[in-house]
Amino acid sequence: MIQKMTPVLKDYLWGGEKLKSAYNRKSNGKVAESWELSVHPAGESKTQNSQTLAEYINQNKSVLGKNANFPVLIKYIDAAQNLSVQVHPADDFARKYENDNGKTEMWYIISADDGAGIYCGFKRDTNKEEFLEKVKDGTVEELLNFIPVKAGDCYLIKAGTVHAIGAGCVICEVQQNSNVTYRVYDYNRRGADGKLRELHVDKAVKVINFKKFVDGTNSGEFTSVGGGKLRLLTQCEYFRCFELKLDGEFTYKSEDSFVALNFVRGEGTINGERFGSGDSFFVPCGEEFTVSGDATAVLTTENTLKYYAGIDLGGTGIKCGIVDETGKIVAIKKCSTRKGVEAKEILLDMADLVKDLQKETGLKLEGVGVGCPGLIDTEKGNVVYSNNLAWKNVPLIKTLKEELNLPVYVTNDANAAALGEYHFGAGKKYKSLVMLTLGTGVGSGIVFKGKLFEGNLGAGVELGHEVIKIGGEKCTCGRKGCLEAYASATALIKQAQKAMDGDKESLLWKLSDGNKENVNGKIVFDALREGDKTAEKVVKKYTEYLAAGVTNVINAIHPQAIVLGGGICAAGDVFLTPLKRKVNRGIFGGTKFAPVEIVVASLGNDAGIYGAAALAFEK
Repeated sequence: MIQKMTPVLKDYLWGGEKLKSAYNRKSNGKVAESWELSVHPAGESKTQNSQTLAEYINQNKSVLGKNANFPVLIKYIDAAQNLSVQVHPADDFARKYENDNGKTEMWYIISADDGAGIYCGFKRDTNKEEFLEKVKDGTVEELLNFIPVKAGDCYLIKAGTVHAIGAGCVICEVQQNSNVTYRVYDYNRRGADGKLRELHVDKAVKVINFKKFVDGTNSGEFTSVGGGKLRLLTQCEYFRCFELKLDGEFTYKSEDSFVALNFVRGEGTINGERFGSGDSFFVPCGEEFTVSGDATAVLTTENTLKYYAGIDLGGTGIKCGIVDETGKIVAIKKCSTRKGVEAKEILLDMADLVKDLQKETGLKLEGVGVGCPGLIDTEKGNVVYSNNLAWKNVPLIKTLKEELNLPVYVTNDANAAALGEYHFGAGKKYKSLVMLTLGTGVGSGIVFKGKLFEGNLGAGVELGHEVIKIGGEKCTCGRKGCLEAYASATALIKQAQKAMDGDKESLLWKLSDGNKENVNGKIVFDALREGDKTAEKVVKKYTEYLAAGVTNVINAIHPQAIVLGGGICAAGDVFLTPLKRKVNRGIFGGTKFAPVEIVVASLGNDAGIYGAAALAFEK
């Protein structure tokens, strides 16, 4: 059953009176911290039956879900004075030297006085020597990154980040189950014994990240739920935190984790029992609860999500993202695709992106997917040939596995984009789709009955190289009359430039500043909207070419949807409406029995990341 918690109160010299007045914490002295849910020996909170939370969990193993250990310590903090400048170690160091866990923590700002703020990391890159000098002369704050805060703000403070809570802040802190803190600067304050408080500078410098602070909190937007709205505050390897703004009745159940509820504001009922501001509850895994009222709560669960890295490898740039199993990109990192280097050097750059993201997010990865241009042997994991990269027979999977010690999967980049749209984008309501990307060329990918279709040995699907005009324009592949030669964005631009030569009065000249080399797809459609006859003829012919290719695809495969990607699709209905009309006229047997929808891709430039990650978790 749900347990209402009795906290452990901590009286530190920097504490104040706000937790006593706002949350009815009873103490003869100051209340600096109120440990709401804790199994740590330094302060064990109790259930409504006067058991410690640790005793309750030990007697009811299933209440945590899959985990055997309660992973967090949740507290309220009232900083009437500045807290010390401090740092916490990561797990490896803490377990080796302190017999405790490391400490990554989340700060949710309950309230903040005018001008109040927090210190998170450094303003700029620094080093051990400079840091120690500033600590010695009492000017270390000059290096620190000060952030003014207000109620509702949230920050993830990762292990190794120098930090301090400023005076005037009341905070709900969710942290790893740990009590390891290394103080590095404390304003020369003295403890109750009259002595200067102990510092731990020697240990601190062994764990500090001296790089400029990068905020990895990654909070989400509010979404409406029954009885209010909910948003992700942050997530890391150890916990996920949400903010619930309640204005009615909200029902929730987690099937794989406990739920901790900390009501930071307001009042109402939980399963019919009253709660007020500051009340905290432990909800066992699998138990449904209903809360109602006018209140704000921090909702914490164990992080049981799985995470995957998706790498989108292009001829000019590499993008890597960590994607969770729900389809949220947690973090992205990019670098250029270096020219004139061996393939292995580029693969090492890709591996470094993954390693950097792992370090920055602290998340454990289940696998890595790669979308790569060219002909891919997906069974062996080799790039057989990629003209964009000038690669032949490159052992991509073998190299990345050696570097990352993770499962690695690879497919053609267009296949990856199709898979991304299927799982997370415009194609997620269909079981079968064909994606066509209208860019420099015409890329294509097929998902059929929920599975990526890659062709024999993963050689791929090259629908851009179906011939729509015998003896037509020469394609980059060497054949004549390919769809790519007529329906790519490159082809549209060439068609517009040719038409401009025949009409010197066309608006296309004005919109391209008198230089036809400036023409792009947007200019063509802008001219069309302005009633330019030449632009109208160009778009009409281009649409006929594309419709011929799309109709051929439908007649051959008949998916539920054609998903179109590329900048041309931004033209909207002026492009899509006539295209759909032309396609529907050519579908064998008409459109009534098995209609095919034509939709625009929704993931934009991140489709490759989504799709590559989806490849990893599909496998």
